[in-house]
Order: sequence, then C-alpha cells, then structure tokens
Amino acid sequence: MFKIFSDKNKTFKPKKGFNKGTKRHDLHKHAKATLGSGNLRLAVSLPEREDLNEWLAVNTVDFFNQINLLYGSITEFCTAKSCEVMSAGPKYEYLWADGESVKKPIKVSAPEYVDYLMTWVQNILDDENIFPSRVDVQFPKNFQSIVKNIFKRLFRVYGHIYYSHFLKIVSLGEEAHLNTCFKHFYFFIVEFNLVDKKEMIPLQDLIDNLTQSNS
Repeated sequence: MFKIFSDKNKTFKPKKGFNKGTKRHDLHKHAKATLGSGNLRLAVSLPEREDLNEWLAVNTVDFFNQINLLYGSITEFCTAKSCEVMSAGPKYEYLWADGESVKKPIKVSAPEYVDYLMTWVQNILDDENIFPSRVDVQFPKNFQSIVKNIFKRLFRVYGHIYYSHFLKIVSLGEEAHLNTCFKHFYFFIVEFNLVDKKEMIPLQDLIDNLTQSNS
C-alpha cells in the first residue's frame, strides 16, 4: 500500500490539475471563481448547459485534494496510538474494505484507514475507465454510484477530524478554514444527493450550526 502519510517530513502530492484548454479545466476555473464569491450554495450548483458527470468529476478531484491537505495538517497528531480506531465519536466506528485487496471489513487505526482510503480514491481517479481524461470517452454507467461511495468515505475523514482533532485545529488557527471547507463539501453532497442522511448523523449538530445562514 502506498504510504501517503507515513513520513511526517513529506506532504502528500495532490492529484495533478486539469490540462489547460480542456472542458474540465474550464469547469475547475468556474468552480474556483464562484467559490471566491463567498456564496457556497452558488459555487456547488451545476453550471448551465454543462454535463453533470463532468461537474462531478472535477469536484471529486478538488474535494479529494482539499481533504488530503486538511488531514495532512494534523497527521502528526493522528497516530495509531492516539487513534486506535477510525471513528467519529464513540458511537460511530468505521471498518475498512474495498471489495478488492481487502474484501472482508477490517478494524484499523484512523491513520491506516485514511491511508487505505486515499490510496483507493487515487487509484479510481487515475483509472481512465472510470475518470476518462478525454472528453470523447464516455463515463461508465455506474459512475455516479462510484462518486457517491467516494464522498461517503471522504465524509468520514471530516467526522474523524472534528471529533478527534478539533481542539488541535483550533490551536493551529485553522478552525475557520476547516469549517468553510466542510460547509462547501456539505452543500455539494446535498446538492447532488451523494451521501445518505444517516451517514451524516455524527456531524448533524455541526451541520445545523454551520448552515443556519444561506451563504
């Protein structure tokens, strides 16, 4: 398994950006521009006359990179000793399985779970049969179900960060940044119905608090 976070002196290199002149690069720029407006609900909405799968693909890569960087900022404090299980509070524990290399769910530490998860997502993003880089190549019929599974598992990383490392985030002065990133993530998954409500229960109080305003 590729150890994304095993060396504290190394930073995980996010997936490369989109080639200039391509549709996805244009959508990526659009997403960044609307995000800069401060209106997060507007930032997640599908641009007019654009393909839904293309929009999902661009944002899956962007959110994957963003969560990598967020988690990377607390890897020093998220260790197999401090976080023996991958959890979002005492009631929600997550086992890892990908149906391929790990077919039966296994109990692993939080950093191991995130390592498995990020490697799994990276492999999917690099798979031309699932995330084709050429616009003349069709997305697979099950593309949206694959995207939903990715976002469901990425949500768990936010859950773990908030429950187990929020005080450290505050001490680093990153609270506002984390909240904005999560709010953006939340609006996106709700806009396109990517994560079941039952999966979001661990952070429901936080979600209610962050989404009281309409922005």
